[in-house]
Amino acid sequence: MSIDTRTLGFGSGERAPYAADPWSSRGRLVPEGSSLTRSEFQRDRDRIVHTTAFRRLKHKTQVFIGVDGDHYRTRLTHTIEVAQIARALARALKIDEDLAEGVALVHDFGHTPFGHTGEDALHECLAPYGGFDHNAQSLRIVTKLERRYAEFDGINLTWESLEGLVKHNGPLMDANGVGTRGPVPQPILDYCEINDLELASFASLEAQVAAIADDIAYNTHDIDDGLRSGYLTFEMLEDVPFLSGMMAEVRAKYPVLEPARFANEIMRRQITHMVEDVIGVAQARLDALRPESAGDIRAADRAIATFSDEMAETDRQIKKLLFSRIYRHPEIMRIRAGAAQIVTDLFAAYMADPSQMQSHYWVSHIAGLGEAARARHVGDYLAGMTDTYAVKAHRRMFDHTPDLG
Repeated sequence: MSIDTRTLGFGSGERAPYAADPWSSRGRLVPEGSSLTRSEFQRDRDRIVHTTAFRRLKHKTQVFIGVDGDHYRTRLTHTIEVAQIARALARALKIDEDLAEGVALVHDFGHTPFGHTGEDALHECLAPYGGFDHNAQSLRIVTKLERRYAEFDGINLTWESLEGLVKHNGPLMDANGVGTRGPVPQPILDYCEINDLELASFASLEAQVAAIADDIAYNTHDIDDGLRSGYLTFEMLEDVPFLSGMMAEVRAKYPVLEPARFANEIMRRQITHMVEDVIGVAQARLDALRPESAGDIRAADRAIATFSDEMAETDRQIKKLLFSRIYRHPEIMRIRAGAAQIVTDLFAAYMADPSQMQSHYWVSHIAGLGEAARARHVGDYLAGMTDTYAVKAHRRMFDHTPDLG
């Protein structure tokens, strides 16, 4: 996909007409005075960074459990990489960098310990009570569960940041109110009763670049971590023509290069190609749509920031490689089974005896609740755990804890 470099916003300070405007934000659920030194989206980003939920990301699994080594990505380092790519895309497209960065920084708040394994296990535990969805949990965290401010629960983000958090992957329902990817999680529906996030429309372009930045980041760093772990080899990467071509390019330019440097040269080229592909697609779609406001982006009939057909096929091939060689590797599956057991055991134990939860808040708020409400509180408590805390809690309460090493 070609890029029109004449329209790029690198260092220009220009703002496109379709950019979200922090000075015309739809505001916050609880009205607050404006800041003398920061825009509304800057304030959102700063609040996100100072949350407990953000700090907990450093001890939550991305793919490899923390005991595997200090150099593998965690949810925190993944989030930082997503934010960097999102900000680069936002600058190139002349949209609000702070909103794009904020959505990127908050997008994984709702993830459980042990990555998608923990999420699947908790979803199964909560299935009789509405299930578990990490995106809905992110919304619960920033609107209810973070307790830092005197005047409100959550962190009172702007409408635009909340919209981006909930809809960065596209509309959640169609014009008839039917879920586009299955039933809309109840916590999202409940929140929209008091602050309508317009679930049938696309999110801002800032949220869209955060979403595609997530794909770019994990496709790249999971290959990097896979090579580091030994689950992937350079020979395996040859199965993906896109990666094979970049390896040939690096070998031609640097005939003798140590493996770590060789891997990094591949990764940096992969990110560059994918970022440039998204910019080219977005420019073409913007030229066709000719949006005059952020509202025009929301009302469009398709996403603006996405891969070209060719890069989307490469994305599918990379994901297929990662699933077959890493995510479904027998050793990873063994560790995943142990992690799922930890989550399942803890859920059952806390439901049976809420006093086991090590917090006066959780114990006091669960007393007297019905079973479904109690289950949701237990789910909140478990989802907020880091990997290390979950393992320690299990060891404290059970005679045997699965070995995740």
